[in-house]
Amino acid sequence: MTVASSSPLFAVVFTVFVVAALALVVLTLRFTVGQARRSRATWLAGRSTGSTDAGDTAAAEPDEDDEDEPDQDMTALVLAGGSTRGAIQIGMLQVLAEHGFVPDRVYGASVGAINGAGFAADPTREGVERMAQIWLGLRREDVYPQGRLHGPWLYLQQRDAVYANSGLQKIITDGFPHERLEEAELPLEVVATSLTDGGERWFTQGPAVDAILASSAMPAIFPPVEIDGERYIDGGVVDNVPIQRAIDAGATRIVVLLCSPPIVTPQPSKRPVEGMVNALLIAIHARFVRDMSHLPEGVEVILCVGPEGATRDFDDFSTTEHLIAIGRSEASEIVRRYGLGTIPYPAPPLPVPAASDPTEGLAQPYGSDGPAQPDGSDQSEDSDGFDPLVDPTIRKPEPTAADTAAGTAAESTGQLEGAAPSVSAASGPVTQPEPGT
Repeated sequence: MTVASSSPLFAVVFTVFVVAALALVVLTLRFTVGQARRSRATWLAGRSTGSTDAGDTAAAEPDEDDEDEPDQDMTALVLAGGSTRGAIQIGMLQVLAEHGFVPDRVYGASVGAINGAGFAADPTREGVERMAQIWLGLRREDVYPQGRLHGPWLYLQQRDAVYANSGLQKIITDGFPHERLEEAELPLEVVATSLTDGGERWFTQGPAVDAILASSAMPAIFPPVEIDGERYIDGGVVDNVPIQRAIDAGATRIVVLLCSPPIVTPQPSKRPVEGMVNALLIAIHARFVRDMSHLPEGVEVILCVGPEGATRDFDDFSTTEHLIAIGRSEASEIVRRYGLGTIPYPAPPLPVPAASDPTEGLAQPYGSDGPAQPDGSDQSEDSDGFDPLVDPTIRKPEPTAADTAAGTAAESTGQLEGAAPSVSAASGPVTQPEPGT
């Protein structure tokens, strides 16, 4: 009786237990799923709100930056290489300093690094005049010291270079009175060529003499300069006119001081070594031509160009005075044309030295409204030195009736016989005879 009656009771209790357990499981699952949905909805809502806030903040930040740092035009000064022809840049810098031209940044390669460093250290008339006195005092032995056994065979010996760089180092020390590049009055950058990978290396800070010496270490002429375990040579090998560096920094106006015309025309080579030199010159100038052909929109490049064939050799300093005068004449026209600086043209000029050869007819000021012209120069169309590559809109002004009458009278009296060829102050290649001719 007892076993038979307990079996139905057990079945009922067990069934109730199973149903209650299933109900509890269902309720638990529903609660868990609902809680998960609510948590996910809250997370998505928070993420959407956060993204919107971040997007609003990011969109607002440029406006704040634009308000704090409005767009400003940046003017850069770029000084190219050119060996002893770098004296032309001194004359150009004299005129720029006289008119209060102060760039935002200075870039230099080779001898342009030396002149650029001096200008960045003291961008005043007095500072440039101090640089001019250094150049005027240079002699061949000061830069290229010769030993007892000096001769062409030195180029064939097992050595880094023909000359020591002690003289060049002294010039750099005299022209740049600071120990580090970042101590200059104007931001200064100089470029050198790495002998590790052949790439360009830019120096913006650190020991000044080492960086400038590396940038001006002409291959085979001066030994490489070691900086932080890496050897460097002349920066003009990879970037002789570093306008691209200025463009990358945001420059909108770039004033370029060239020691020679922008397009090289090498003389026909008669010896294998001359062919090698011509190939090197073409390669060096190719970088500048390429950079000029890819100028971005809104960038203005002003070329201040030296003439071709104004020195006899890379170690010839006998024409320094003449080169400075040519640079002054060229820069005077550039300042007049583009209005560089803060002092209206013409500014009171520094005295222009006379040429060592009286037949060269150095440029002298001849009026208050025009650039310097050589004494007695013939202003015929044959002496036109304007370069359409620089500014095709510039044309040589027509002579006045007074000029024509004066020229006729001079020809009748024979005063024009033996007159020196004119040194044009136009922005472009200038036809100039070899000194001493």
